[in-house]
Amino acid sequence: MPSRSATHLVLIPSFNSGPLVLDTVKAARARWDPVWVVVDGSTDGTAEALAAAAATDPGLRVMVLPRNQGKGAAVLHGLEAAAAAGFTHVLAMDADGQHPADRIPEFMALSGTHPEAMVLGTPIFGPEAPIERVRGRRISNFCTDLETLWHGIGDSLFGFRVYPVRPLLEVMRAHRWMRRYDFDAEAAVRLSWRQVPAINVAVPVRYLRPEEGGVSHFRYGRDNVLLSWMHLRLGAGFLLRLPWLLAHRVGAAAGPAPTQRLSGR
Repeated sequence: MPSRSATHLVLIPSFNSGPLVLDTVKAARARWDPVWVVVDGSTDGTAEALAAAAATDPGLRVMVLPRNQGKGAAVLHGLEAAAAAGFTHVLAMDADGQHPADRIPEFMALSGTHPEAMVLGTPIFGPEAPIERVRGRRISNFCTDLETLWHGIGDSLFGFRVYPVRPLLEVMRAHRWMRRYDFDAEAAVRLSWRQVPAINVAVPVRYLRPEEGGVSHFRYGRDNVLLSWMHLRLGAGFLLRLPWLLAHRVGAAAGPAPTQRLSGR
């Protein structure tokens, strides 16, 4: 097992992920200590299984919310606990086996070298990825680029990321949104507005078939409406901030670029 970190932890929000969450946690624990899981009102028995695993693993902590509140709300719960425990950064990853646990040490090392930055995964899609998901995110990515004046968010919706705890907590405490599927995109935009640099790292993403245990809570109509409302709100916020963003962009033009892009292995 890896040595324990006092500053960086892995945070996994989970809602009815089935047995895959146990595999995800095992893979994450093989590469990082500590790993925290926030069970977001699951009714599939995984809370009990995770609690049993945590009872024999001091590097694993499991928090259980009494009802489903959404991914962003689960992350916020974990952030509050992380801040109280003195952690400065969290790597958020999905519980459903889509994200590459073997890349955790790389992302944490980058964060350790650039603690002021958010380290954002950008997905390398395989042939099994639903085409409507691949194409649909291009719209969200364009909106995010516009809302941040191309600050450098490689992918607005990919949830494998390292966040600095303090600025993200300040953003989330100040707004009532960002509690469900809108969390990933809005967090990146609002942190960009605070001039938190973005480091983009390309990593593979897996879309597991149902026979492989794949679970998806994405609802095309509901979640696209949520994203559309989010971009309307962010668009209004962008217009209010536009003079300041332009002034900052002009002032930073002579300095180093605010983002980095790294290739996947």
